[in-house]
Amino acid sequence: MDWKPDRKAKKAIYKQLAEYIENGIADGTFPPDKPLPSERYLANELNLNRSTVVAAYDELESIGLIQRNRGSGTTVSKDIWGITKKRIPSWNRYIEAGSFLPNLPVMQRIRKESVEHNLINLASGELSEDLFPMNFLREITSTRSFIGSLGYDHPQGNAILRNTLTKHVKEYRGIETNPSSILITSGAQQALHLVVQCLLKPGDAVAVEDPSYNYNLPIFKTAGLKVYYLPVDEAGLNSDDLLSLYKKHRIKMIFLNPAYQNPTGSLLNEKQRKAILEISSEHGIPVVEDDPYSLTSFNRDKVPTLKSMDVHGNVLYISSLSKIIASGLRIGWIIGPKSVIERLSDAKQQIDFGHSSFTQWIANDFMESENFNSHIKRLVKELEKRRNQIVISLNSYLKGQVEFFVPQGGIHIWVKIKKDHNETKLLEQSIKRGIIYVPGSTMGSKKGFVRFTFAREDEESIDKGIKRFAEALNSL
Repeated sequence: MDWKPDRKAKKAIYKQLAEYIENGIADGTFPPDKPLPSERYLANELNLNRSTVVAAYDELESIGLIQRNRGSGTTVSKDIWGITKKRIPSWNRYIEAGSFLPNLPVMQRIRKESVEHNLINLASGELSEDLFPMNFLREITSTRSFIGSLGYDHPQGNAILRNTLTKHVKEYRGIETNPSSILITSGAQQALHLVVQCLLKPGDAVAVEDPSYNYNLPIFKTAGLKVYYLPVDEAGLNSDDLLSLYKKHRIKMIFLNPAYQNPTGSLLNEKQRKAILEISSEHGIPVVEDDPYSLTSFNRDKVPTLKSMDVHGNVLYISSLSKIIASGLRIGWIIGPKSVIERLSDAKQQIDFGHSSFTQWIANDFMESENFNSHIKRLVKELEKRRNQIVISLNSYLKGQVEFFVPQGGIHIWVKIKKDHNETKLLEQSIKRGIIYVPGSTMGSKKGFVRFTFAREDEESIDKGIKRFAEALNSL
């Protein structure tokens, strides 16, 4: 055989072999009237384990391309294009050919382990259920009548909720806007997708923070964007780096998380905020401000948003209720120029015909009530306790082995491990001990970091989790 597997390729060898044989069946290399090479022969010829060949033949048999006949070997199905046999689509081909890229394998693994096993979860950015305002939300659904429509709502979202959000962002985030400049989305993630898909084109250069949640998001690669990185430390990013990137690559859009940034927990200072807005205004570069955490300041100070300082309309502001009320409500929003909001609204209509009127009603009633403010106060107090606990635990179990910056808000802490280590082995050893977290390489270019999130677990579990992580690290 002339064909050889590519052992450096990401695609599994058995899939490569199955694809080669499938192509050979299509072009006549493997005709229906002759048997296919035996599993043993192929294994010896290609220097493969026999199980690899068996897996390839299993896949081909599952889609109806071959048949195994006891005593006479494996042959091409004689009626693969006829009517007596039914062919199953080669789904793996379709999966690999799709233009919408999957999450990184390590992120898929983390999600799977978190769902399927009872692990201490310091990976998820979701609040624990005891931090949800369950009693208040139950009161809304049990004592108040739903008066909204169950039909399709306004393309930009429920008008009453958008009016409530107008008051909310003015009071809590210092943003002056109006309902016509707001689009309700299914969380901040959908908002980000809409911006990327509707306002940028393949080949456009964008700037994201490094490290950041956006660092390896598949949506940027799916859209064919050129992504350039802005270094972030405990003081946030440096506007000089942004200006340098713009001059070199003609950046078309900037994606920032200025308040208690994910994952560093840094708060961008006022001087740098002003400098970024000046660069944006001077060169006409839109800024996308992702703001999940500005209401979680542990010193109770009001955190100024970039949008509140934006006098020229250069900032698209994205936020949601996921990190402050409940992720399951799926309520997010974008604030921006009316023409942009209408464009994004049109795209959202094509995707899902608008947001659920029922969850919009619940969100509106809760945000309008006095309970909202008391809930935020309780949430911040509880998150601060958990932040304090993770700092205590890191200092207790990993003193001298790690470095970290103590965040003054948000839900993440970014930890540098001093000694060289194998990131994959550390994650595996941690999972074995019942603790999951996010390896730093998924969020930044620098090696040796991990992100712990302290919103999902209580203080006791956080302490156990860091202890188990320390045991995993010391086992390497």
